[in-house]
Amino acid sequence: MSTISSSIDLIIAPRRRDLGGFEVARVLPFMKRRSVGPFVFFDHMGPALFAPGQGIDVRPHPHIGLATVTYLFEGAFVHRDSIGSVQTISPGDVNWMTAGNGIVHSERTPPDLRAAGHSVHGIQSWVALPKTVEDCAPSFVHHPAATLPTAEKPGAKLRVIAGTAFGLTSPVLTQSSTLYVEAILDAGAKLELTSEHQERAVYAVDSEIKIDGTVLPAMQMAIITEGKNVTLTADAPARVMILGGEPLDAPRLMWWNFVASSEDLLDKAKADWAAAPSQNWSGHFKLPPSENEFIPLPEL
Repeated sequence: MSTISSSIDLIIAPRRRDLGGFEVARVLPFMKRRSVGPFVFFDHMGPALFAPGQGIDVRPHPHIGLATVTYLFEGAFVHRDSIGSVQTISPGDVNWMTAGNGIVHSERTPPDLRAAGHSVHGIQSWVALPKTVEDCAPSFVHHPAATLPTAEKPGAKLRVIAGTAFGLTSPVLTQSSTLYVEAILDAGAKLELTSEHQERAVYAVDSEIKIDGTVLPAMQMAIITEGKNVTLTADAPARVMILGGEPLDAPRLMWWNFVASSEDLLDKAKADWAAAPSQNWSGHFKLPPSENEFIPLPEL
């Protein structure tokens, strides 16, 4: 058995999850590590190839207490939500949806891609909101790829998706100190990751890398030891996601699509969503534009 560097606290292998005909690799939450900075959920979607006429249809469903962050490498989704947003997201863009006290959204393959056949590949993550704003009004912001800061280092291309890193600051507004970067590494590249942020993780998307000499296999996440500067090395071309930030201000409870700091908030969200159809969507939760179906509350 190879020795793990002291720079790494934990390596997480994903669990496969079927989201109704579309499988993802779920990394967070993990039994031994529930969060990294504000990130409480991390799904790797695809890569998946869809034949003409097929696509993804994530029916309307609710969220509270978090911000969803969709980031694509390939493909596209049309986002619709209950505050009226309708937005197509393409590779390199950021859709940042703040659920706050409650929002409903859907994600579907655009009609042109569905007709032609296409591939989908990307990351879906959730960021827990600080307790002071977890019950805020919902909002949605789209950031095109061209608006996100980029940098080049020897053998590495970097895009700062959210927060601050490598001397750059993303225009994406976050509610706590955040680290979220896409790094594309050439074969032989070395990239130093400093201890600027207290909690950090590295996810190898499509090819193994080394962290201070320890191999991180593709589709696995390494939790970096606090206070350590580390060096990422790619023997072959690799795409890497770097994430983290300041620790959560309190433990979070997660149930289905809800994130909250208390059972009371979870119970209210469950009751509101269960009652929404019988109230003809006139209560707290409403359907997005042009949507007339939904995902029911799971059996309690």
